[in-house]
Amino acid sequence: MNKVIETILNHRSLRQFEDKPLTDEQIKTIVSCAQAASTSSFIQAYSIIGVTDKDKKKKLSELAGNQEQVAKNGHFFIFCADLYRHALIGEQEQKNVIPSIESTEKFMVALIDAALAAQNAAIAAESMGLGICYIGGIRNQLEEVKKLLNTPERVIPLFGLAVGYPTNITGTKPRLPFEHIYHVNEYQPNKEEYLNQLKKYDSVISSYYEERTGGKRKDRWTEQMAIMLEKQSRMYMKEFVQKNKLDLR
Repeated sequence: MNKVIETILNHRSLRQFEDKPLTDEQIKTIVSCAQAASTSSFIQAYSIIGVTDKDKKKKLSELAGNQEQVAKNGHFFIFCADLYRHALIGEQEQKNVIPSIESTEKFMVALIDAALAAQNAAIAAESMGLGICYIGGIRNQLEEVKKLLNTPERVIPLFGLAVGYPTNITGTKPRLPFEHIYHVNEYQPNKEEYLNQLKKYDSVISSYYEERTGGKRKDRWTEQMAIMLEKQSRMYMKEFVQKNKLDLR
């Protein structure tokens, strides 16, 4: 096993960081690694906003559900789906690109491009001994986030990435079984086998929480998911995306 694989397999979300900013060189390296990620048809349909202003970080923390790691970290990156530049390209090259830009396909491309770039950035940061935590909570109130970040139409902030020097290293969470995730040649939806795999995984997760919390918590994964999914959250997203001239047809 090489160091790259060790870094990937040792991933864990960390939420407590030293009050120590990343250097310009570290930031540039992380962003350069993000840019090295694969991108569909070389479209590069994303942008990254680095937030250093303490007041903005504090406001973003509040908008994300009062998550402390948004305000206190070494650097806070926000990954955005971005087709604004492509609209400008259409104007420059005198081509009608709007129907394509406003398609669900190109919206999906922008989401995927941003996610691939972010994961490269995360691995780069962790390989440098830094900790990371993805922040989906910035989508709680996207109108306010867009105003704060001054993003134009066709640009949507998707998630944040808090990066910094960790003060507390937690254990890695056990993932779903290999057999549950990986299918050979075709999807194999054997319901009985699926439920048995989930039951075994529930036992693993329950034991993980019980050990980590000294017996204060031992909830099951399926229990977590059912409770979370029963609550409808961010149901305004389709309207918001369409309002920002993405994913219209």
